[in-house]
Amino acid sequence: MGDTNPTGAAGTGSTDGADGQAPVVVVTGASRGIGAHLADAFAAAGYVVERCSRRGRSGEDGVEVVAVDVTDGAAVREYVDGVLARRGRIDVLVNNAGVIDAEVPLWEADPEEWWRTVEVDVRGPFLVAHAVVPHMLEAGGGRVVNLNSGSGTRSNDVSTAYYVAKSALGRITGGLHLAGYERGLRAFDLAPGVVRTDMTAGMGSHVGRTAWTEPHEVSELALALASGEFDAWSGRMVRAGTDTPTSLRAAEDRLSERSRQVLLVPWGDDDPLA
Repeated sequence: MGDTNPTGAAGTGSTDGADGQAPVVVVTGASRGIGAHLADAFAAAGYVVERCSRRGRSGEDGVEVVAVDVTDGAAVREYVDGVLARRGRIDVLVNNAGVIDAEVPLWEADPEEWWRTVEVDVRGPFLVAHAVVPHMLEAGGGRVVNLNSGSGTRSNDVSTAYYVAKSALGRITGGLHLAGYERGLRAFDLAPGVVRTDMTAGMGSHVGRTAWTEPHEVSELALALASGEFDAWSGRMVRAGTDTPTSLRAAEDRLSERSRQVLLVPWGDDDPLA
């Protein structure tokens, strides 16, 4: 995974948490797919990993995934309170839980499925961050990694709920960055590319695809963002499969205020919205 050792509160550079203990990370949607890979990678890197997903899981390997519906505010608060009671703090939050709607135009979409997608992909990360971030701020900071998508940077003819949701998630990331930076909070959008999972393998848009992002590429970037070395990228999007810790280091000096953010593109200097 490279030199992505765990760190504690934002602004620290130690290989342990702020009090010398292993840092604590919460990973949502951790029972399978990208979330399971991320949780395993954080554990291998020395983090204390708290995993949750909608269904939960208690496997023979001793790994427990707590059942939590991230769209249920009371359930989220109960889960976060439990983590804090067990661990004393949360240093990193990885908002990974997500779904995608059917690949049909908006007017053919099932309204319930469409809105459920927005609830899971927007309300979910909001509720978990809403419960976790105050404790991070009390401790002097922390890091939030939101699993976003390049879909959040553009429109599409199908799966419109997913595109809407990922655009909104970017605004959540930006809001956390702007409001929390001076208090030690860092927030990142991590686009995983297209990883072969149960969800992506069944999508018509990926039929015949041969180029897939490898899970370790996603984990490598997540660990890098959590480490504290890449805080200059707070409030911005990085993408697995194209970005690497090495490329992010090389690009850091070229970042402008607007780099890697979704913004209105004016037609010119005379555009009244410029």
